Amino acid sequence: MKDYQLAVNLEWTSKCNARCVMCPQSLIQKPRLMTREILHQALERINVPRVFRCVIAGYGEPTSHPDFNYFVQQIGQYPVHFDMVSNGQLLNWERLQLLDGRIGTLIISFSSVEKAVYNAVHVGLDQEKVMQNIILAQQTLQQTRLAISLTPMHECLDTLPQTIAWLKQQGVAQLTMSPTLYNRGTESELHLATQRLRHIISKYRLHSQELDFVPSLTDIARQYYKNDFKCVARNSDLFITSSGDYLYCYNNISHQHTIGHVKLHSVDDVLKVREKLSLLPELCNDCNMKNRYRLPELMKAAGGYVKNNMRF
Repeated sequence: MKDYQLAVNLEWTSKCNARCVMCPQSLIQKPRLMTREILHQALERINVPRVFRCVIAGYGEPTSHPDFNYFVQQIGQYPVHFDMVSNGQLLNWERLQLLDGRIGTLIISFSSVEKAVYNAVHVGLDQEKVMQNIILAQQTLQQTRLAISLTPMHECLDTLPQTIAWLKQQGVAQLTMSPTLYNRGTESELHLATQRLRHIISKYRLHSQELDFVPSLTDIARQYYKNDFKCVARNSDLFITSSGDYLYCYNNISHQHTIGHVKLHSVDDVLKVREKLSLLPELCNDCNMKNRYRLPELMKAAGGYVKNNMRF
């Protein structure tokens, strides 16, 4: 069986200019900035056919990095498909011009057009500024797609229709949402929330994010076969921290369980190690992704994947 492809989550910084309630960023004990040296090492490591996508995100805000312009210029030198996730606060015309064509999709996290809801969720951000930057991005980007990631939290769902209406008025066509709540609540609560979120995604024809880190259904089967620990969520993504460490799992929020460093280890080296690693109780016992893709769930996900790709 052929080796599988996977996505890389590349963290330019674990520091952030916001304190969003759904983000466990406070668990990172020593937030860092990626150095230029580590950036170049990481870019060399991920420039391999196995990596089909690199999402610049992590647990910090990439636009807050003081070397942001330099970093963006460097990724433009590599044929890897890059996307970026941002809270939108620090975007401006110059940065949008720099990003245009160097990344495939700019994904801005946004919770609500209702100011009270937004301020309660995206703590520390200026809603009016972010909304202005969404409009600016829609007007500025020519080669890079703009997508809005709608926050899957109970607090945001009541104002979701108004939020979607406003975004469509601005011409934003790519609206996405995760069918899974963030890592909180019991399995039964998760199941009910996922059912509701799936209904909302279907009702408003949003893009479901659940298979964005998987290039094909065949690759799900390949990585499932290769890994002793059968966790699709873990095995389909590889997280590189701002310090250059490879993490056991992207839900390893504290950044403590590392399995290599970009200075010393290739992506293949790290995957060979990870494929033999079993469940880590301190990480996995309370994770709501651990049993996310059992057979019934995989069937539903596969159906959604096929339907989505037939539509486009």
